[in-house]
Amino acid sequence: MRRKFFTISIFLLLLNLAGNSQTSPGTVSQLPEVEPFKLSSGSSFSAGVPRSGSGAPVNGVRNYKNSITEDFSEALEIIKNNYASREKVDYAALTKNSITSMLRTLDPHSSYFDADEFKELIDDQHSEYFGIGATIVNYRRDGKFATYISSTFPDSPAAKANLRFGDKIVSVNGVNMLDRSSSFVRDRVRGPKGTTIKLQIERAGSKHLLTVDLTRNRVAQPSIPDAYILRPGVGYINLANGFNYTTEQELETALAELRSSGAASLILDLRDNPGGIVEQAVRVTEKFLERGQTVVSQRGRFRIDNRTWKSRNRAVEKLPLVVLVNEGSASASEIVAGALQDYDRALIVGENTFGKGLVQSVLTLPNGAGGLALTTARYYTPSGRSIQRKYDDGSIYDYFNHSEKTIPDEREVAKTAGGRKVYGGNGITPDELVEPEKLTPVQERLLDPIFFFSREVIAGRFPEAGEFRIGSKIRYGSRIRPGDMAISEALFKRFIEFIESSNSWSFKTENLRSEEKFIKMRLRYNLVSAAIGNVSANQVLIDEDRQIEKALESLPRAQQLAAAARGSVKK
Repeated sequence: MRRKFFTISIFLLLLNLAGNSQTSPGTVSQLPEVEPFKLSSGSSFSAGVPRSGSGAPVNGVRNYKNSITEDFSEALEIIKNNYASREKVDYAALTKNSITSMLRTLDPHSSYFDADEFKELIDDQHSEYFGIGATIVNYRRDGKFATYISSTFPDSPAAKANLRFGDKIVSVNGVNMLDRSSSFVRDRVRGPKGTTIKLQIERAGSKHLLTVDLTRNRVAQPSIPDAYILRPGVGYINLANGFNYTTEQELETALAELRSSGAASLILDLRDNPGGIVEQAVRVTEKFLERGQTVVSQRGRFRIDNRTWKSRNRAVEKLPLVVLVNEGSASASEIVAGALQDYDRALIVGENTFGKGLVQSVLTLPNGAGGLALTTARYYTPSGRSIQRKYDDGSIYDYFNHSEKTIPDEREVAKTAGGRKVYGGNGITPDELVEPEKLTPVQERLLDPIFFFSREVIAGRFPEAGEFRIGSKIRYGSRIRPGDMAISEALFKRFIEFIESSNSWSFKTENLRSEEKFIKMRLRYNLVSAAIGNVSANQVLIDEDRQIEKALESLPRAQQLAAAARGSVKK
């Protein structure tokens, strides 16, 4: 009965829009007065907090709440008394799915988070989580599905315990992890700081199981995992992990280090950046905009939700700038790209961004019930473009998978500071559209055998392995030049023999030969990751990235745009 009351209370709380709940920075703490609307009974009530001086809800509110309470209570009783298997009734799941379905009728981004999910959301905003500090991935061999460690983070519990690339996670605290997804394993590995965890590991090159005891600790998740000189005079900043409380300071540090290393131009990589804290996106953007220039505005139903952010910067960074985006660039990262494009301060390269321009106020629900992200406004770029993509014409699946088609003639049109046409209503359209190089079906099938061959290499199974045999200590942060740790022809031949001698995979030798470049690149990525960590290993993929190549080509044009627009920009 207590659970039923708790479930109903959440619905009633949602009706009042959590008027007095605590919120995260930058969100409203109380929703203002709203206009009443008519109920089917003819009475009316306010969907917000009670009107000033009212003292209590009007009768319409009370009656409507009572109606919902009765309906939901009756539905739960019917399920409890009539469902085929009482053991299958999970009231917590019913509650969550009911709330989620209700919010989905509003828009795709209003969301309910249970207590665990809400804690993870807050941890992400603080650029940290508590666990062992390892990246884990699923691979399949002989029809068996398992989770493997692909890298560990410096000074993490996993690194201190000498966990390494290729270690198979067999069990967590005695619970078998075979045939489990990496997300399932991740949730079992994470936990409160200071708690212990027992992992059973199968090491590459050995069938013996190792038992490793670890103590969970804080694991940093910086917004900027890497920044370095990509080419002589060209700095590269990978801002992939969202905008959190440390983003501005991370960018300051990265820019200072790049300038001291001779950077005369910059590529800012926002691909797959899902967004985050708006204030931090504003701080990033204003590094490149003159004081007083608009960064972004939001418009909502209430006065408190209408706001315009302007640059406060007195020392503008004037490096020529290219910004990389793709379909995974959403929300706060679209704010950055949109503002820099509107002022012609940067050239945008890549794919159309996600198109999330709805503003959510994050409300903390009482009694540890989790949190609610409720849409309260929309974002607009300085030129007045809406970032938000349409979501009324298709399913949620179509929306999140970009299955719907946007007709070019229906897009919003605006002008940049230099008079160029730009488009809204469908995310940020890049100035240079460059599709990523996608894996072919053969290449996708090759990822599993390449991983398992890499395990054998680092275990020292082949004399050709040479420097790739894993040592006792990972050299985190080491840089690799284009010719470093190259895959030899002898090692590539070993890979072909590995495939041909195994019953696990079926490939024609001519197909393997035709994919030599891809195989060598992915092998090198794995082996570099094992030796110096996956952050540095990403350089291997960056060196073969066609969008990066286009960004490098576009830097002179970016410089010309910024020079032409400087001094003529409206604030």
